[in-house]
Amino acid sequence: MCAAVYVLSTVTGYVLTSALLLKCPNLIHRRKRGAFLSKHISHRGGAGENLENTMAAFKHAVDLGTDMLELDCHITKDEQVVVSHDGNLERACGINANISDMCYAELPPYLCKLGVTFQRECFCEGGEDKRMPLLRDIFDAFPNTPVNIDIKVNNDTLIKKVSELVVKYDREHLTVWGNARNQIVKKCYKENPQIPVLFSLPRVLQLLGLFYTGLLPFVPLKEQFLEIPMPSIITKMLFQRQTCSVIKSLKETFTPLVWKSVCSQITRIKVRAQIIHA
Repeated sequence: MCAAVYVLSTVTGYVLTSALLLKCPNLIHRRKRGAFLSKHISHRGGAGENLENTMAAFKHAVDLGTDMLELDCHITKDEQVVVSHDGNLERACGINANISDMCYAELPPYLCKLGVTFQRECFCEGGEDKRMPLLRDIFDAFPNTPVNIDIKVNNDTLIKKVSELVVKYDREHLTVWGNARNQIVKKCYKENPQIPVLFSLPRVLQLLGLFYTGLLPFVPLKEQFLEIPMPSIITKMLFQRQTCSVIKSLKETFTPLVWKSVCSQITRIKVRAQIIHA
């Protein structure tokens, strides 16, 4: 009987404490400072309207008033940080070669027509701009626009070079970086903890587990931005025909994967929940 009372009182205390801290996490966690809030994010610069990850795409997105540019980075043989989604050039340039095996000056231009990978049977034809830009080109052209950098490969030199560019252009408050792989996110944070990092996919799953077990209030979070995976996008790609779309508002485009309460909880400590397709 005494054991049952002890267990019941312990569980009740845990549940009440967890509920209180879920509602008021700042009782034990310091509220993180966020320099910007992004509701309109241009994936690869808005690949449905312009060739992905080109200066023309990024300029068009900024002209439309986007809140954030999302882009992908690789490193060339001569250690230049280039903006490209694929490490291999076959899909985008028609050449079976890796960016890491070529100097930047040797990189070929994009093809005139590229498939939009997150829209089934949708293609985008570009204009005159078919050059892969350097990351520093984006920083030069858009000094006040937040940028989400996906570090595409687990490469220490790439991570170091990106960090150096962010610091050089004084963009630590306007940049977020990371990858779906936790190992890359850990390296990013270790290289420069002043640049906000994204939740990796394993950490997203851990976040959900912590929330539904009531443990989330007791666990500190180093990440400041959450990109929520959207299975509905994959479903649409596989089973539905889609018309080519412009850069869309998050609220109009996607349905949250997780309960609204999860996002509500983490935003109380200034973790930005971004529902975008990665």
